[in-house]
Amino acid sequence: MKNIIVIVIITLLLGACGSKKQTVQNMDPSGKENNIVTMTDAQMNNAHIVVGKMDQRNIASVIKLNGKIDVPPQNLVSVSVPLGGYLRSTKLLPGMHIAKGEVIAQMEDQQYVQLQQDYLLAKSKLHFAELEYARQKELNQSQASSDKVTQQAQAELNAQRIMMNALAEKLKLINISPNNLSLGTISKSINIYSTITGFVSKVNVNIGKFVNPSDVLFELVNPTDIHLNLKVREKDVNQLAIGQKLLAYSNSNPDKKYPCAIILISKDISSDGISEVHCHFENYDKTLLPGMYMNAEIEVDNSSANTLPETAIVNFEGKSYIFEVVGIRQFAMKEVSLGTKENGFVTITNAVDLANKQIVLDGAYTLLMKSKNKEE
Repeated sequence: MKNIIVIVIITLLLGACGSKKQTVQNMDPSGKENNIVTMTDAQMNNAHIVVGKMDQRNIASVIKLNGKIDVPPQNLVSVSVPLGGYLRSTKLLPGMHIAKGEVIAQMEDQQYVQLQQDYLLAKSKLHFAELEYARQKELNQSQASSDKVTQQAQAELNAQRIMMNALAEKLKLINISPNNLSLGTISKSINIYSTITGFVSKVNVNIGKFVNPSDVLFELVNPTDIHLNLKVREKDVNQLAIGQKLLAYSNSNPDKKYPCAIILISKDISSDGISEVHCHFENYDKTLLPGMYMNAEIEVDNSSANTLPETAIVNFEGKSYIFEVVGIRQFAMKEVSLGTKENGFVTITNAVDLANKQIVLDGAYTLLMKSKNKEE
């Protein structure tokens, strides 16, 4: 009886070892067998798989750039007051539209009153000097006065003219017309006018603040000449040309494209190998503001490349794959490196590995799903 029990135990142990050995033999240590997908005839008919080879196509290369919206110096105005003063009033806010000649602020200071007073006094003295010179000139002609007295009268007249003209120019600096100034129009406040039509970029002051002549009250922008300043790598500069078209877009709204054209290519290369390219927007959009960061794509010369339709490419875990025909109803999943995309086709940069190979052009996702379901 004991002998029978021992034989049974040995038999069971040998059976278990044989089963374990068989399981180990079915496993593929390299994992390559997991990349092979085998389809039945029925599955092939339902999947509508299309097979073919890579195709040579002319694909335009795309250079991707970034930069920001800029304004030329003549379209960016910094508003200041040459004589300084206190800000009495303003209605400006960043982004507000303004028109050329519009009053954008009022300033007040006692020096404005003093300047107007000095001008009117100089004007009065000039009138007296003119009369005195005329009188001395007449007396000199009749030998009633000396030449020296007449010359002194003329020098005084010239001095008063210089004084009045200098004060008149100072009045113009603070937007006061000397021709319209009189005893009844003296004012402690002056108006600040906009010199362009555009919008307000910055407001640096508040009501009641004293500003020095060097202080900037506001920054105004004329958007008619707003442009895009792009950074280009040294190796790509030679592929660009004046008038070349491109599409720009912002990070916040990448689907909205802004057509542009290159107007200037800088010939200066910085120490880090970067050059600047200036572009004009074909249609100005008021949402485009100076300093806004933008991206751009420029198509350069077409070149022949090995391509596959985008339907042949599948994405899995952050990588791109295709399926190669390796047997009857058998397909191997292989990783590929992608290049430029255009009109539904994509260039394959590692095309040497797939030369003259039969590749699934349509239905690749069906194979991917079957492959992963088989693994699960």
